[in-house]
Amino acid sequence: MKTSLVLACAGKGVRAGFNQNKLLMTSGGQTILEQTLNAFATSGLIDQIVITASKEDFDFVKNLVLNKATVVLGGDTRTESIKNALEKVDGDIVLIHDGARPYVSKRLIEDCINTAKEFGSAIPIIKSRDTIAKIKDNNITEYLGKDSLANIQTPQGFLASAIKDAYRKLGDKAFNDDGEMYLNYAGSLNYFDGDVDNIKLTYKKDFNLESKPMYRFGTGFDCHKLVENRKLILGGVIIPHNKGLLGHSDADVLAHAIMDAILSALSLRDIGYHFSDKDPKYKDANSMALLKSVLEMVNQKGYKVESISATIMAEKPKLLGYIPEITKSLSTAINLAPEFVGIGATTLEGLGFVGREEGICTHATATLIRI
Repeated sequence: MKTSLVLACAGKGVRAGFNQNKLLMTSGGQTILEQTLNAFATSGLIDQIVITASKEDFDFVKNLVLNKATVVLGGDTRTESIKNALEKVDGDIVLIHDGARPYVSKRLIEDCINTAKEFGSAIPIIKSRDTIAKIKDNNITEYLGKDSLANIQTPQGFLASAIKDAYRKLGDKAFNDDGEMYLNYAGSLNYFDGDVDNIKLTYKKDFNLESKPMYRFGTGFDCHKLVENRKLILGGVIIPHNKGLLGHSDADVLAHAIMDAILSALSLRDIGYHFSDKDPKYKDANSMALLKSVLEMVNQKGYKVESISATIMAEKPKLLGYIPEITKSLSTAINLAPEFVGIGATTLEGLGFVGREEGICTHATATLIRI
């Protein structure tokens, strides 16, 4: 069966208090409309997408979505807009979704489709945990309780033939959503579990309009020469060996690569820039202390480290038995659970600088999240 999607995007979003359609506000480099559209387009579950747009936004929306969707002119009410969109729908199942719900999950989309296929209708709900009351003129007029009450979400799914027939019957009447209209003109409604994260962006405080993205990613790489009469330190752990790494600081090649990965995620240059080997202050410096300074820089930028991963390249010594201790040392220093610190080790099979036991190299990656 073919599945179509109707995205309701023709509203004004007056309660959000912006001077334009709230769905055209930008968050993380994309409009809210694009984020919602992409959630469905990347799910692999939708065959056709139809978007409603107001007369004022029509050309902008059409250029914004290009060949990803068909754009139709909305009406004065949501009901009228959906009616117009349904004329373009050619799927057997149709999902109707608020453009202002960009956090819809693939699980929710799939459950909606499957429920609609089985029962003919599919309404996602969140059962009420709180007591619900009617209000009017600053007064509570009636308590409704919480049992048998639920919040309604979208996407709402229907057999396309049934929802189209229902819309042909309603005339000029308007309803809160498609489920309410279907209940009046088509039949009973089947529900399935919604998602608390599937919120509708309604008020300005609901929007995260900061320009900086939620996640940032960085990579780092470092090599140090192995020499006699130096300690071998990796991730703050002293490793027994007849040689250690040469450097201005303690030459902790693992910590250095991780620091560079963290710094690069926020375009903060590298450790050579911040902790110059020309500065006597950093002679024999403890790299774990330098890592603490890097974490403070990241925090000042409004981020924190969410996970790190690194591969140590060393012919000798064999590091397998030291990985748990190194992982614990780094997880403590970065304030991460050990499962978010992925440390591995490999040899280079006797090849090159590392293979000749002349040095040790490390490659690292870091994921940062906005706080």
